[in-house]
Amino acid sequence: NTNQLQTEKQEREKEDVTAKIEDLSMSIEQLGKAIDGLKAEIAEMQVQLKRAGEDREKENKDFQMTVSDQRETQKLLKTALGVLSDFYNKKGASLIQRRQEPAGPPPPAGFETYKKSGGNSGVMALLEQIISDAKAMEAEAIRSEEDAQKAYEDF
Repeated sequence: NTNQLQTEKQEREKEDVTAKIEDLSMSIEQLGKAIDGLKAEIAEMQVQLKRAGEDREKENKDFQMTVSDQRETQKLLKTALGVLSDFYNKKGASLIQRRQEPAGPPPPAGFETYKKSGGNSGVMALLEQIISDAKAMEAEAIRSEEDAQKAYEDF
């Protein structure tokens, strides 16, 4: 009787251990699959990170070009504005010529003497507007670059 009880007890222990081995084997198999899945995700994330880096590099080059173009535009337009400003703001010094005898017959009635255009403010205002637009575009490009860099770093 004692022998039979010990045998039953050992068989139950054996069944418990066998069940535990099966559970652990299933856990190992599931964890192995999970590890393989996570490795695949890591590989995909590395590819995405590389692409994001390449995209970020292209965006940065575009940003550099935009800012460079806008600054060059501002520089050229300020130079042009200065030249026009000097031209329109000179008092009486612009087209003074020595008194010469007319080369041909006198001008017909109705012609007036040459004077600078009074509509200079339109051209000057237009140049000033283009300069301010270029500054705004540069500022927008800088803000966009900062946002893109922050998004890349958060990625």
